[in-house]
Amino acid sequence: MNDRTINIRNIQHFLYCPRRYALLELNSDWAENAFVVKADILHQHVHDGSHSFSDSKKIVRSNIAIYNDLPQYDLYGMTDCVEFVRSSQGVSIPGCSGKYAVRLVEYKPKAPKDGGFRETDAIQVFAQKVCADFVWHCSSEAYLYYADTKKRVRLPFDSEYAAYDSLLQRLLQDMRTLLEQKQIPPRKKGQKCSGCSLTDLCFPKEKPYCVRDLILSQKGVEQE
Repeated sequence: MNDRTINIRNIQHFLYCPRRYALLELNSDWAENAFVVKADILHQHVHDGSHSFSDSKKIVRSNIAIYNDLPQYDLYGMTDCVEFVRSSQGVSIPGCSGKYAVRLVEYKPKAPKDGGFRETDAIQVFAQKVCADFVWHCSSEAYLYYADTKKRVRLPFDSEYAAYDSLLQRLLQDMRTLLEQKQIPPRKKGQKCSGCSLTDLCFPKEKPYCVRDLILSQKGVEQE
């Protein structure tokens, strides 16, 4: 791992707002709100071991480290859930007898209203797929599981691989360029900040100008 290696989880931060991503990576800023806590609780539940089991059809494991160190990617991260489904057409998995198809499942708290999936969620899972395929020499399936609807959505990476791959590589290059510049970019025009946990750090509220306070400060009087 080097300074150019990107953590998969940071892709969504960058997509939401490059300024947020820079604050996290360059300033090491962090703050939580209800949205962050809700997502953390969901992922803690997924990663607590209760989702890991084996039966005659598959082996299910959570919180597996994956990576892809090819120059065009140089990624790493953790999976929510990986299902190794027994298949004669599958691949060998170290430590397991037989062959398996690899299935990635990423958990998200809330589904979009149209019943489909968010592209920002999909590109994060595609980055996981690129790493999983590299580690296990496979072509993994990928799903999003939305907790509020309790439904899985299969992602169209088989038919749209080239488009997602091009987008991912472009995003990674943009993320690295931002880090190399070592400057916090301005907020994007039209950026919605109401759900961001870093709002107060990003744009701290200034105390209103007050002539009385200015005079007292010049006299050396401490203000409450």
